[in-house]
Amino acid sequence: MKQIADKWKDYACLDAGNGEKLERWDSVILRRPDPTAIWPIERNQKEWNAADAVYHRSSKGGGSWEYQKKLPESWTVHYGNLAFKVSPTGFKHTGLFPEQAVNWDWMSDLIRSHADEDLHILNLFAYTGAATVACSAAGAAEVVHVDASKGIVKWAQENRDLSGLQSKSIRYIVDDVLKFVQREKRRGHTYQGILMDPPSYGRGPDGEMWKFEKEITGLIEACLDIFDENGLFFLINSYTAGFSSIVLQNLMQTMILPSHTNGNVTAGEVAIPLQNRDLLLPCGIYGRWQRND
Repeated sequence: MKQIADKWKDYACLDAGNGEKLERWDSVILRRPDPTAIWPIERNQKEWNAADAVYHRSSKGGGSWEYQKKLPESWTVHYGNLAFKVSPTGFKHTGLFPEQAVNWDWMSDLIRSHADEDLHILNLFAYTGAATVACSAAGAAEVVHVDASKGIVKWAQENRDLSGLQSKSIRYIVDDVLKFVQREKRRGHTYQGILMDPPSYGRGPDGEMWKFEKEITGLIEACLDIFDENGLFFLINSYTAGFSSIVLQNLMQTMILPSHTNGNVTAGEVAIPLQNRDLLLPCGIYGRWQRND
Protein backbone atom coordinates (compact mmCIF):
# COMPACT_ATOMS: atom_id res chain seq x y z
CA MET A 1 0.00 0.00 0.00
CA LYS A 2 1.40 3.41 -0.98
CA GLN A 3 1.07 6.52 1.18
CA ILE A 4 1.66 9.66 -0.90
CA ALA A 5 2.61 12.98 0.68
CA ASP A 6 0.66 15.25 -1.66
CA LYS A 7 -0.76 17.92 0.70
CA TRP A 8 2.26 20.21 0.89
CA LYS A 9 2.15 23.88 -0.14
CA ASP A 10 5.58 25.01 1.10
CA TYR A 11 7.41 22.01 -0.36
CA ALA A 12 7.50 20.24 -3.73
CA CYS A 13 9.75 17.72 -5.40
CA LEU A 14 9.97 19.29 -8.84
CA ASP A 15 11.81 16.47 -10.58
CA ALA A 16 14.07 13.48 -9.91
CA GLY A 17 16.28 11.12 -11.86
CA ASN A 18 19.90 10.27 -12.67
CA GLY A 19 20.51 9.87 -8.93
CA GLU A 20 19.33 13.35 -7.96
CA LYS A 21 16.22 15.25 -6.95
CA LEU A 22 15.24 18.89 -7.44
CA GLU A 23 13.15 20.35 -4.61
CA ARG A 24 11.43 23.58 -3.66
CA TRP A 25 11.55 24.46 0.03
CA ASP A 26 9.28 27.50 0.23
CA SER A 27 11.04 29.75 -2.34
CA VAL A 28 14.45 28.03 -2.19
CA ILE A 29 15.39 25.44 -4.83
CA LEU A 30 17.79 22.70 -3.71
CA ARG A 31 19.39 19.98 -5.82
CA ARG A 32 20.75 16.97 -3.95
CA PRO A 33 21.51 13.27 -4.40
CA ASP A 34 18.86 10.57 -4.12
CA PRO A 35 20.08 6.99 -4.66
CA THR A 36 16.58 5.68 -5.46
CA ALA A 37 16.08 8.02 -8.44
CA ILE A 38 17.93 5.88 -10.98
CA TRP A 39 15.61 6.51 -13.96
CA PRO A 40 16.69 8.95 -16.72
CA ILE A 41 15.74 12.60 -16.70
CA GLU A 42 14.11 14.44 -19.55
CA ARG A 43 16.09 17.26 -18.12
CA ASN A 44 15.04 20.87 -18.37
CA GLN A 45 18.60 22.11 -18.08
CA LYS A 46 17.51 25.63 -17.29
CA GLU A 47 15.46 24.52 -14.28
CA TRP A 48 18.03 22.05 -12.94
CA ASN A 49 20.92 24.47 -13.45
CA ALA A 50 19.03 27.30 -11.76
CA ALA A 51 19.01 25.60 -8.34
CA ASP A 52 19.96 27.94 -5.50
CA ALA A 53 22.25 25.29 -3.99
CA VAL A 54 23.64 21.95 -5.17
CA TYR A 55 24.97 19.19 -2.93
CA HIS A 56 28.06 17.39 -4.21
CA ARG A 57 29.17 14.09 -2.74
CA SER A 58 32.84 13.62 -1.87
CA SER A 59 34.78 10.52 -2.88
CA LYS A 60 36.06 10.45 0.72
CA GLY A 61 32.52 10.35 2.16
CA GLY A 62 30.07 13.12 3.00
CA GLY A 63 30.06 16.11 0.75
CA SER A 64 29.32 19.83 0.62
CA TRP A 65 26.90 22.41 -0.73
CA GLU A 66 27.72 24.66 -3.65
CA TYR A 67 25.68 27.85 -3.34
CA GLN A 68 24.61 29.60 -6.53
CA LYS A 69 23.35 32.53 -4.46
CA LYS A 70 23.53 33.56 -0.83
CA LEU A 71 20.92 31.79 1.27
CA PRO A 72 19.92 32.33 4.88
CA GLU A 73 21.43 29.85 7.33
CA SER A 74 17.90 28.60 7.96
CA TRP A 75 14.30 29.40 7.06
CA THR A 76 10.81 28.18 7.94
CA VAL A 77 8.34 26.01 6.05
CA HIS A 78 4.77 25.28 7.10
CA TYR A 79 2.54 22.23 6.94
CA GLY A 80 -0.96 23.14 8.02
CA ASN A 81 -0.65 24.72 11.46
CA LEU A 82 2.86 23.34 11.99
CA ALA A 83 6.12 25.17 11.29
CA PHE A 84 9.60 23.74 10.83
CA LYS A 85 13.11 25.12 10.61
CA VAL A 86 14.91 24.06 7.42
CA SER A 87 18.68 24.31 7.05
CA PRO A 88 21.01 22.55 4.57
CA THR A 89 23.42 20.36 6.55
CA GLY A 90 26.80 18.88 5.70
CA PHE A 91 25.18 15.46 5.29
CA LYS A 92 22.86 16.70 2.48
CA HIS A 93 19.79 16.67 4.77
CA THR A 94 17.66 19.72 5.57
CA GLY A 95 16.32 18.75 9.00
CA LEU A 96 12.96 17.64 7.62
CA PHE A 97 11.65 14.61 5.74
CA PRO A 98 8.53 15.94 3.97
CA GLU A 99 7.29 12.47 2.97
CA GLN A 100 6.63 11.80 6.66
CA ALA A 101 3.65 14.14 6.48
CA VAL A 102 1.55 11.06 5.67
CA ASN A 103 2.45 9.60 9.06
CA TRP A 104 1.93 12.92 10.87
CA ASP A 105 -1.56 13.09 9.39
CA TRP A 106 -2.34 9.47 10.28
CA MET A 107 -1.29 9.89 13.91
CA SER A 108 -2.93 13.30 14.23
CA ASP A 109 -6.26 11.97 12.93
CA LEU A 110 -6.16 9.08 15.41
CA ILE A 111 -5.31 11.38 18.32
CA ARG A 112 -8.06 13.84 17.45
CA SER A 113 -10.64 11.09 17.06
CA HIS A 114 -9.77 9.83 20.56
CA ALA A 115 -9.66 13.22 22.26
CA ASP A 116 -11.48 11.77 25.28
CA GLU A 117 -8.50 9.51 26.06
CA ASP A 118 -5.41 10.47 28.06
CA LEU A 119 -2.91 9.74 25.30
CA HIS A 120 0.81 9.58 26.08
CA ILE A 121 3.00 9.28 22.98
CA LEU A 122 6.62 8.10 22.77
CA ASN A 123 8.74 9.20 19.79
CA LEU A 124 12.01 7.26 19.44
CA PHE A 125 14.89 8.30 17.14
CA ALA A 126 12.80 11.45 17.06
CA TYR A 127 15.24 13.62 15.06
CA THR A 128 14.07 17.25 14.72
CA GLY A 129 10.65 16.45 16.11
CA ALA A 130 8.19 16.98 13.28
CA ALA A 131 6.13 13.99 14.47
CA THR A 132 6.48 15.21 18.04
CA VAL A 133 4.86 18.58 17.31
CA ALA A 134 2.23 16.97 15.07
CA CYS A 135 1.10 14.65 17.87
CA SER A 136 1.20 17.43 20.45
CA ALA A 137 -0.77 19.85 18.26
CA ALA A 138 -3.38 17.15 17.64
CA GLY A 139 -4.12 16.96 21.37
CA ALA A 140 -1.87 14.31 22.94
CA ALA A 141 -1.72 14.70 26.72
CA GLU A 142 2.05 14.28 26.61
CA VAL A 143 4.71 13.53 24.00
CA VAL A 144 8.11 12.16 25.04
CA HIS A 145 10.79 12.85 22.43
CA VAL A 146 13.99 10.74 22.59
CA ASP A 147 17.09 11.16 20.43
CA ALA A 148 20.78 10.53 21.06
CA SER A 149 21.97 13.86 19.57
CA LYS A 150 21.90 16.91 21.83
CA GLY A 151 22.13 19.29 18.86
CA ILE A 152 19.24 17.60 17.06
CA VAL A 153 17.08 17.75 20.20
CA LYS A 154 17.77 21.49 20.39
CA TRP A 155 16.56 21.78 16.78
CA ALA A 156 13.42 19.86 17.76
CA GLN A 157 12.75 22.37 20.54
CA GLU A 158 13.05 25.17 17.99
CA ASN A 159 10.34 23.44 15.91
CA ARG A 160 8.14 23.25 18.99
CA ASP A 161 8.52 26.99 19.48
CA LEU A 162 7.97 27.78 15.78
CA SER A 163 4.71 25.80 15.96
CA GLY A 164 3.60 27.75 19.06
CA LEU A 165 3.49 24.69 21.32
CA GLN A 166 5.59 25.99 24.24
CA SER A 167 2.70 25.45 26.67
CA LYS A 168 2.16 21.84 25.65
CA SER A 169 3.52 18.87 27.60
CA ILE A 170 6.53 17.73 25.57
CA ARG A 171 9.55 16.13 27.23
CA TYR A 172 12.84 16.22 25.33
CA ILE A 173 15.29 13.47 26.27
CA VAL A 174 18.88 13.03 25.04
CA ASP A 175 19.51 9.32 25.51
CA ASP A 176 20.04 5.93 23.91
CA VAL A 177 16.52 4.84 22.99
CA LEU A 178 16.78 1.25 24.29
CA LYS A 179 18.19 2.33 27.64
CA PHE A 180 15.42 4.91 27.99
CA VAL A 181 12.70 2.36 27.17
CA GLN A 182 14.13 -0.10 29.70
CA ARG A 183 14.11 2.60 32.40
CA GLU A 184 10.52 3.47 31.55
CA LYS A 185 9.59 -0.18 32.18
CA ARG A 186 11.23 -0.05 35.61
CA ARG A 187 9.35 3.17 36.35
CA GLY A 188 6.06 1.53 35.40
CA HIS A 189 5.30 4.06 32.65
CA THR A 190 3.18 3.07 29.67
CA TYR A 191 2.30 4.75 26.38
CA GLN A 192 -0.80 4.66 24.19
CA GLY A 193 1.17 5.55 21.06
CA ILE A 194 4.73 4.56 20.11
CA LEU A 195 6.54 5.61 16.95
CA MET A 196 10.09 5.04 15.85
CA ASP A 197 12.30 5.89 12.87
CA PRO A 198 15.39 3.76 13.50
CA PRO A 199 18.51 4.41 11.41
CA SER A 200 20.29 1.76 9.40
CA TYR A 201 23.40 2.42 11.48
CA GLY A 202 23.98 4.71 14.41
CA ARG A 203 25.57 5.38 17.78
CA GLY A 204 24.03 6.37 21.09
CA PRO A 205 25.36 9.24 23.24
CA ASP A 206 27.84 6.87 24.95
CA GLY A 207 28.95 5.15 21.76
CA GLU A 208 26.28 2.43 21.77
CA MET A 209 26.19 0.72 18.38
CA TRP A 210 22.93 0.36 16.47
CA LYS A 211 22.40 -1.78 13.39
CA PHE A 212 18.82 -2.11 12.17
CA GLU A 213 18.71 -5.80 11.33
CA LYS A 214 20.43 -6.80 14.59
CA GLU A 215 18.69 -4.47 17.03
CA ILE A 216 15.14 -3.89 15.79
CA THR A 217 13.53 -7.01 17.28
CA GLY A 218 15.02 -6.33 20.71
CA LEU A 219 13.77 -2.75 20.62
CA ILE A 220 10.25 -3.81 19.63
CA GLU A 221 10.23 -6.36 22.47
CA ALA A 222 11.30 -3.67 24.95
CA CYS A 223 8.67 -1.25 23.63
CA LEU A 224 5.93 -3.84 24.01
CA ASP A 225 6.70 -3.89 27.74
CA ILE A 226 5.62 -0.23 27.95
CA PHE A 227 2.91 -0.27 25.27
CA ASP A 228 -0.45 0.13 26.99
CA GLU A 229 -2.78 -2.87 26.73
CA ASN A 230 -5.33 -0.48 25.25
CA GLY A 231 -2.76 1.28 23.06
CA LEU A 232 -3.93 3.28 20.07
CA PHE A 233 -1.08 2.99 17.56
CA PHE A 234 2.43 1.66 16.97
CA LEU A 235 4.38 3.01 13.99
CA ILE A 236 7.73 1.92 12.56
CA ASN A 237 9.30 3.88 9.72
CA SER A 238 12.47 2.79 7.94
CA TYR A 239 14.85 3.95 5.22
CA THR A 240 17.12 0.90 5.53
CA ALA A 241 18.08 -0.37 2.09
CA GLY A 242 17.30 -4.01 1.39
CA PHE A 243 14.28 -4.24 3.68
CA SER A 244 10.82 -4.20 2.12
CA SER A 245 7.56 -3.24 3.78
CA ILE A 246 6.82 -6.98 4.00
CA VAL A 247 9.62 -7.21 6.56
CA LEU A 248 7.93 -4.60 8.76
CA GLN A 249 4.54 -6.25 8.29
CA ASN A 250 5.98 -9.62 9.30
CA LEU A 251 7.74 -8.11 12.33
CA MET A 252 4.61 -6.38 13.56
CA GLN A 253 2.29 -9.32 12.90
CA THR A 254 4.54 -11.77 14.73
CA MET A 255 5.62 -9.47 17.56
CA ILE A 256 2.77 -7.04 18.27
CA LEU A 257 -0.43 -8.85 17.28
CA PRO A 258 -0.02 -11.78 19.72
CA SER A 259 -0.20 -9.41 22.71
CA HIS A 260 -2.43 -6.78 21.09
CA THR A 261 -5.07 -8.78 19.24
CA ASN A 262 -7.45 -5.79 19.34
CA GLY A 263 -5.78 -4.16 16.32
CA ASN A 264 -4.58 -4.70 12.78
CA VAL A 265 -1.30 -4.26 10.91
CA THR A 266 -0.74 -2.52 7.58
CA ALA A 267 2.50 -1.76 5.76
CA GLY A 268 3.70 -0.19 2.55
CA GLU A 269 5.84 2.45 0.89
CA VAL A 270 5.95 6.20 1.44
CA ALA A 271 6.31 8.40 -1.64
CA ILE A 272 6.33 11.99 -2.87
CA PRO A 273 4.81 13.01 -6.22
CA LEU A 274 7.03 14.72 -8.77
CA GLN A 275 5.56 18.06 -9.77
CA ASN A 276 6.90 18.07 -13.33
CA ARG A 277 6.21 14.43 -14.25
CA ASP A 278 3.62 11.79 -13.51
CA LEU A 279 5.99 9.79 -11.32
CA LEU A 280 6.44 9.04 -7.63
CA LEU A 281 9.71 9.26 -5.70
CA PRO A 282 9.94 6.35 -3.19
CA CYS A 283 10.94 7.51 0.28
CA GLY A 284 11.15 4.53 2.59
CA ILE A 285 8.67 2.11 4.13
CA TYR A 286 6.24 2.09 7.04
CA GLY A 287 4.52 -0.46 9.26
CA ARG A 288 1.47 0.47 11.34
CA TRP A 289 -0.46 -1.25 14.10
CA GLN A 290 -3.78 0.45 14.85
CA ARG A 291 -6.35 -0.41 17.47
CA ASN A 292 -9.73 -1.53 16.15
CA ASP A 293 -12.56 0.61 17.53
